[in-house]
Amino acid sequence: MGNKKELISEEREELLKTLKKRFERNKSRHENLDWDNVQIKLESNPEKLWSLNEMEKTGGEPDVVSFDEKTNEYIFYDCSAESPKGRRSVCYDIEAQESRKEFKPENNVIDMAAEIGIELLTEEQYRELQLLGNFDQKTSSWIKTPLEIRKLGGALFADFRYNTVFVYHNGAQSYYAARGFRGALRV
Repeated sequence: MGNKKELISEEREELLKTLKKRFERNKSRHENLDWDNVQIKLESNPEKLWSLNEMEKTGGEPDVVSFDEKTNEYIFYDCSAESPKGRRSVCYDIEAQESRKEFKPENNVIDMAAEIGIELLTEEQYRELQLLGNFDQKTSSWIKTPLEIRKLGGALFADFRYNTVFVYHNGAQSYYAARGFRGALRV
């Protein structure tokens, strides 16, 4: 693979097999959706397939969670039980990352999501995800933060404890081994 965000045929076939198995194992996440239609859509969008592969490589376990009839798009979320391992120990954005005087993390949520080609889950999307299972029972995930909060130096994260979704705030420059982020991709 060169600079193009496209998988070679072996990678593409392996990813499609993985996604199909996950789709079939978790039918409750996408009732009334047909894998063959999802696969056709994926095969006609090589850059989106590349993004799904990046989600998979970083531990996100992406899966279809809905279909938007208005835009004719399938929506994938990271559905790993805990926040994706390959996306933890990062602060919220580049401004936060650069503001750290010492122990700077290697990356930040906003830049990583852009590199992968995904959107950070919003609070609403995070709550929708939790209706499909119990996620982040031991970890937490950064979520898209309103500009007003970010301008004041904060950022939001969420987790699932005591059968409840909790949304919290932290300084955007903070990072923890048990906090990553989840993404969404429209195909």
